[in-house]
Amino acid sequence: MTLAHMVAARGELSRLISFDYGQRHRKELEFAVATAWQLEVPHHAIDLRGVGAALGGSALTGGAEVPDGHYAEETMRITVVPNRNAIMLTIAFGVAASMGDEAVAIAVHGGDHFIYPDCRPAFTQAFQHMQDAALDGYARITLLTPFVHRTKADIVAEGARHNTPFAATWSCYRGGKQHCGRCGTCVERREAFQLAGVPDPTTYEDPDFWLQAVADRGRK
Repeated sequence: MTLAHMVAARGELSRLISFDYGQRHRKELEFAVATAWQLEVPHHAIDLRGVGAALGGSALTGGAEVPDGHYAEETMRITVVPNRNAIMLTIAFGVAASMGDEAVAIAVHGGDHFIYPDCRPAFTQAFQHMQDAALDGYARITLLTPFVHRTKADIVAEGARHNTPFAATWSCYRGGKQHCGRCGTCVERREAFQLAGVPDPTTYEDPDFWLQAVADRGRK
């Protein structure tokens, strides 16, 4: 959402694309629709539920529970959905090429590198090369990754500078009525606001769990 507001502030946002891959936290799609409406751009909802069903083994798409703890914990590997960003970006590049867009922006960030290989600089660079070959002679689409070497706290700080309505954003992997406050995305979200010095408007079911999770991580 922060990235969408950043691009919109430059007058360069043409559309938002979201993917329903059967994720436990598909509630995030509602927030994407609301953001597109606020920023007055089209929203493309891509149905990948059949693909998601075939990508078993992840707590985000299967029966395994989303673990508690810091995002950088080894236990969070169970939230990996194999090739998720590669699949989604391939579709996004196809949409961009067919619509005449010049770039695709994705907010992968430095905190994802530990457990998500398709969020690392090596992946995004290789993906750009692959798309250059795939669209050779048809379109030239640039992959924008402004946070790939930055932290979630940097994203919060940028969001504050661009008036991102944080209360209207969703992170929790459990997808309940409120952010759980205990899963890796909630812990990192809470920590990021603290590090950025920005008030966190989010309501958490367990608002203090992040303190222990961060402390436990620091002792390892």
